[in-house]
Amino acid sequence: MLLTIDLGNTNLTIGLYQGEELLHHWRLATDHARMPDEYGLQFLGLLQHIGKGPADVSGVCLASVVPPLTGRVIQACRQYLRQEPLVVDAGIKTGIKIRYDDPRAVGADRVADAVAVYTLYGGPACVVDFGTATTFNAITAEGEYLGGAITVGIYLAAEALFQRAAKLARIDIQRPPSVIGRNTVHAMQSGLLFGYVCLVEGMVARFRKELGEEMKVVATGGLAEIIARETNVIDILAPWLTLDGLRILWERNR
Repeated sequence: MLLTIDLGNTNLTIGLYQGEELLHHWRLATDHARMPDEYGLQFLGLLQHIGKGPADVSGVCLASVVPPLTGRVIQACRQYLRQEPLVVDAGIKTGIKIRYDDPRAVGADRVADAVAVYTLYGGPACVVDFGTATTFNAITAEGEYLGGAITVGIYLAAEALFQRAAKLARIDIQRPPSVIGRNTVHAMQSGLLFGYVCLVEGMVARFRKELGEEMKVVATGGLAEIIARETNVIDILAPWLTLDGLRILWERNR
């Protein structure tokens, strides 16, 4: 079985595949203080919870956008899973053409998303990834990754409001009773949720002008589902898209 690991600034997302089937998946908080032994024990604990062990893992594919933690996770895979992970970087086979000015500057998660979307759904497509940052990524009908747009993520925006405005509390991101909030919490929830919905709708319209009317919109990331419920511009909801991309990249580089 293949273990896929998407190491982001906020979440550590892990998937276990049997062939093309995602058998199990986990979304954990990224802990920047965690050491290799702690990551290793965490991996073993997740596997043990589903009745598996290191002997059941035949490969590991890793995408990381947190350089200080990349080496720790690699070391944990070597010591606890007895596997040398395939790390997504500029030297691997992707099956798509990256047209970014500097291809090495494209985040590993964005590469995995683009590979998964083009392989599974075709192009042209716009991938909206709701992570620490909210990213919009453009893939052409010919399988070219053109680039995209990056803005602050919803949780990061909410945290900034809490930290920089003395009377605003830390809130959960959820749908308020109405767009017009009748108290501060509901007003913040409205501004964040519906504000980001409008952001998505506006950016999708602009991407469509450049990629064509047939452009598909694929949403992924932790908050993709809650945003998708509030708009009709999202065609495909794929919460584990990055993990699917890592599986495909593993197969192309075996």
